[in-house]
Amino acid sequence: MFAQRWLRVFAIASIATLVAAAGLGSAFAQPVAAAANRVVVQVSDADPTKWNLALNNARNLQADLGAQNVDIEIVAYGPGIGMLKADSIVGNRIGEALGAGVKIVACENTMRGQKLSKPDMLEGIGYVNAGVVEIMQRQQQAGLICGPETPLSSRASRGICFFTP
Repeated sequence: MFAQRWLRVFAIASIATLVAAAGLGSAFAQPVAAAANRVVVQVSDADPTKWNLALNNARNLQADLGAQNVDIEIVAYGPGIGMLKADSIVGNRIGEALGAGVKIVACENTMRGQKLSKPDMLEGIGYVNAGVVEIMQRQQQAGLICGPETPLSSRASRGICFFTP
């Protein structure tokens, strides 16, 4: 009797999994407009050349894919937090990226460690408690494809993570 009940539960769970995997369950859900591509760019280096590279990659992704087809988030933490300070040499480019729809966030843990507050930072950016946790959570939300095999890694060398929709 117990074995039959367990078999029924297993069969129902298997069918539910197959329906979800096939996308059949979404036929009853409201369609959600979402970009086909999601990208997180990690900036953890104090080098302005790399800050510009991250911003160039964001701009190029939007130009090639269409801004409406890609969600881009730049996460700055550690030494990379300087990119988002009010006196940053790339401040005007940060403003342009924000205006183009790029989400740019600063790590509050790093800010506390460097005794920075929100008035010390550029206008319009967002904040996360921990930059590395933000990146980890994005990885958990969608399958992460990151590393030497990613398309832009030969130009960016590190810090770009592509997420599947």
